[in-house]
Amino acid sequence: MDKVVATAAEAVADVGDGASLAVGGFGLSGVPNVLIGAVHGTGVGDLRVVSNNCGAMDSGLAVLLSAGRIARVTGSYIGSNKEFARQYLAGELEVELIPQGTLAERLRAGGCGIPAFYTPAGVGTQVAEGGLPWRYDGSGGVALASPPKEVRAFDGVEYVLEHGIRTDFALVRAARGDRHGNLVFNKSARNFNPLAAMAGKVTIAEVEELVEPGGIDPDEVHLPGVFVQRVVALTPEQAREKGIEKRTTR
Repeated sequence: MDKVVATAAEAVADVGDGASLAVGGFGLSGVPNVLIGAVHGTGVGDLRVVSNNCGAMDSGLAVLLSAGRIARVTGSYIGSNKEFARQYLAGELEVELIPQGTLAERLRAGGCGIPAFYTPAGVGTQVAEGGLPWRYDGSGGVALASPPKEVRAFDGVEYVLEHGIRTDFALVRAARGDRHGNLVFNKSARNFNPLAAMAGKVTIAEVEELVEPGGIDPDEVHLPGVFVQRVVALTPEQAREKGIEKRTTR
């Protein structure tokens, strides 16, 4: 039951080329930067990443993206990540953009063993009808586009069929965790972390504070340990390291 692994490098040692990763975080909040750095250190590439966005500035998944280690991204937001946009438009990166709520539910469904579900989000758009550019050819043309999805009416309302997501690994960050893998997230840093953790076949959590079993009130647990296979305790310095995307002062 003790799922604590000594180092982040040891925790991600079996992540291989071509692996799929569900990664928690939203912008700079709740991003498992230490685990992402450890994956970068292994030298693996051709990764398939599922995450809301692909890092910001020079942190998070941007570390792997800038190194050319990511082959495909399933996410909701490109934002101000110029390297993400450049690789996508240049045809170097395959990108499946999907509605943010749909992404959240696809991760949750995969973790719950639900193969697919119907949602009204995207009906009447290219999300359902197909044609969204997944990969450009580098010359402004579309090399690969999304296929059409099944649309079905329930009580006179149309819904599109979306499939649950399962990945080889999941990388998440929590404020507290115990040796059994029970996790607690801090406010907005919770974001996609519980959902990504559910979707991973092997889920690795970096925790800012490691406590002994019983140190977390059961009513406070946001994600039960059944979804977590490995726990890495951060050093105080690593736990304090939290970036600010846009600093404003008076």
